[in-house]
Amino acid sequence: MDHWRVGSIAKRFLQTAAALAATLVLVGPVYAQTGRASYSIEGKLIDPSNSAVPGARVMLRGPAADQVCESSIDGGFRFDSLAPGRYRLQTEVPGLVSVDREVEVRNRAMTRVVIRLALAPIKGEISVSGNSKALTSDIANNRNAISVEQGLLGALPILNLDFLSALSRFLDPSNPDSAVSLVVDGMEARNIGVTASAIQEIKINQNPYTAEYPRWSRRRVEVITKSATDRYHGTFNFLFRDHHLNARDAFAVERPPEQRRIFEGSLFGPIGSGKKTSFLLSGLRESEDLQAVVFAQGPNGLIAENTPTPQQNTFFSARLSHEPNDRHAMFWQVNFQDRWQNNLGVGGTVLPEAGAQSRFREDEFIFNYRATISPHLLSQFRILLGRYWAPTKSNLDQPKVVVIDAFTTGGAQADGLRTELHTSITWLLTQTVGHHILKYGVNVPDWSRRGWSDRSNRLGTYFFGSLEDYRLGHPFSGVLQAGDARTVFIEKNLGAFVQDEWKVKANLSLALGLRYDWQNYFGGLNNVSPRLAFAFSPTQRRNFVIRGGAGMFYDRSGPAPIFDILRYDGLHLRRYVISDPPFPLPEPSDGVSTPPASITRLGVGTELPEVFQFNLGVERQLSEKTVLAINYVGTRGRHQFRSRDGNAPLPPEFASRPDPSVSVLRFIESTSHLQGNALDVTITGALGPKITGLAQYTFGKTLSDTGGLSWFPADSFNPRGEWGRADTDRRQQFNLLATGKFHPWLNLGASVSLLSGVPFNITTGLDENRDGLANDRPVGVTRNTGKGPGVAVIDLRWFREWRLKPSIKGKSPVATISLDAFNLFNRVNYQNYVGALSSPFFGQSTGSQPARRIQLGLRLQF
Repeated sequence: MDHWRVGSIAKRFLQTAAALAATLVLVGPVYAQTGRASYSIEGKLIDPSNSAVPGARVMLRGPAADQVCESSIDGGFRFDSLAPGRYRLQTEVPGLVSVDREVEVRNRAMTRVVIRLALAPIKGEISVSGNSKALTSDIANNRNAISVEQGLLGALPILNLDFLSALSRFLDPSNPDSAVSLVVDGMEARNIGVTASAIQEIKINQNPYTAEYPRWSRRRVEVITKSATDRYHGTFNFLFRDHHLNARDAFAVERPPEQRRIFEGSLFGPIGSGKKTSFLLSGLRESEDLQAVVFAQGPNGLIAENTPTPQQNTFFSARLSHEPNDRHAMFWQVNFQDRWQNNLGVGGTVLPEAGAQSRFREDEFIFNYRATISPHLLSQFRILLGRYWAPTKSNLDQPKVVVIDAFTTGGAQADGLRTELHTSITWLLTQTVGHHILKYGVNVPDWSRRGWSDRSNRLGTYFFGSLEDYRLGHPFSGVLQAGDARTVFIEKNLGAFVQDEWKVKANLSLALGLRYDWQNYFGGLNNVSPRLAFAFSPTQRRNFVIRGGAGMFYDRSGPAPIFDILRYDGLHLRRYVISDPPFPLPEPSDGVSTPPASITRLGVGTELPEVFQFNLGVERQLSEKTVLAINYVGTRGRHQFRSRDGNAPLPPEFASRPDPSVSVLRFIESTSHLQGNALDVTITGALGPKITGLAQYTFGKTLSDTGGLSWFPADSFNPRGEWGRADTDRRQQFNLLATGKFHPWLNLGASVSLLSGVPFNITTGLDENRDGLANDRPVGVTRNTGKGPGVAVIDLRWFREWRLKPSIKGKSPVATISLDAFNLFNRVNYQNYVGALSSPFFGQSTGSQPARRIQLGLRLQF
């Protein structure tokens, strides 16, 4: 287990950063005021995410001879020794709309322009982002990133058009408690805000050590949405699945009658005859008649049946963009989502009566403003306001009965209502000073008023260790709640950063960054995250790059622990955890028979989890369109969350709790650790003749002594004895996304995932230490000793395109039909392995990943 001293590192880094910042502030005006006596044109190229576009060829055509230059690392370009007159600026960048703009040079020394390049419309071509570019030593151009453009996304087998889920296999699963950070068009966001056809590109692990974002790159997804052009463009998709085309689930008695219908589309273009105002509309309607497979063992034998779980999802967004000139741009956007599901939670060992009904309704408003203050300074501001309403209602108003890893029946005891009013604010400044790109920013990623009316467990939940105990009516534990169900609080998150990307030489780049994050309810005013990265190309041909970096990252807790410490304070919502209770439990009252309540508190010194990540790798240009990247990545986490019972019954008899006035005294602590090491091999670009895509193999190992925020150790007196394989630890992973056009009638896309198994915990299934939890392990058995089987999934897409107006070259509407097969070879990938010795399913699986599914698709693009 590795440890390090954060304070000294942060202090030294702060001193260095402060000195560097002071130098730049003093030097900056000198650069800004530097001028020339002759007439010149100076400009900058930026892409739709407001990032600089380096290495682009810019041509100036005028009365005299033409001039050509290449944009610098900050996207800048300059032409000198010009006579007054009219000129034309022209540039072409792959994947972006070509620019041909008239510029007039008058009787002034400098003419400044800013060119914002829009994303090119989709014409059916397939490419991996950047696969035609040579390697560079730019910090943000690491080639082990997963970067997929719309052309490839549209050609891959994607279930339900859920691009994020399809690419989530490339995320770091080492810490399941850490949420994925979503960045949309350069700004951190709560959701994408548009539907699938309005997405232009998705990136994972891009620029790993940037200080802009709190989470490390392997837990960050960046999305670029389509931007408006001077023409109308639209995409409409219809997807259809039916049980007649699917294979039978391995645990189902018969193939359940399922059907799924998805309507999705987007439309964008100019408003009126001008090019200053545009719109973007996107919408989705999913209607799903699905069924869950129940596979349980009841008192009378095996229970195998299918249960309907219908659900529906509606989403709509509208964006209005306005660019009054080259220096200012803004947009307003509204989002609406409404979804519901019946029989939530049913499947596996959970019987239909123990399901629930859920609803989720969310409304959001977004305002985004970008201003080019000067050719060297860009400002971006974004604010999001939103609200949601999410009720849950149990199918039956009855006590819940859980027989560990055998069956669950009764009511779900999950009644409640969650509400939220939230806001998110980001302000980012980007400044160029010579060979430096400076970025400063402050953000409020989440400032929310959250409410929860928790009416769960009003009738109680009973836990039985075995079927025999259930027959005898002897539960080992019971949970009951009473009192004030309503909890309201305000969660506050703040962040700020400064970063310097320095192009030291043409073949060497450095990046230094410093970030600070703060969250209320948790200590840690010293949450300072220094970050460093470098890229060096030692060869003259620039076909070999060495990259490395290191940085600290602080995570957020989310609302769950805050809700728990506020409502389970022993006064408001009283939670009773009773060992060996009567069955059924009597309803709590104010009488003397009321048992002691459980209390949840933050442990002493609890602070936000932190992760230190470091890597070193090499990149090699194998051909014009193929790049190989090999990277070692190390991860060290400390202050990881876990729970511990501070009032657990004392050994060896476990007869009573030390404080009889309290039941479970749950401490939420940040005392756990995580350690991970991984070697990645990534190939992007041309994988073979007419085959384009990316492949990544990872060999790694992750150890930890926690299963997350709500996880309790088997022995609360010895939590460090939990050190072992992490819940998500996979030794080997191979993922492939590829597509190829071999013939007008033979266009294929493939997705392959080959994964080694994850571990599972072996327990007795009993509560021998009487702490109310059935997580006791046999003597000599450590955490996550069981080993689950591997997973192999191969998905395949066939599609055919027709240009409806072939005479209009490059602008013809395109109609596409597609046939997707998920789990093509219908391999049974077992999951949910049972580790409880008391269960009749011990050592067996109670479920599997879906069998082969066929999806029919129709798409129209114009």
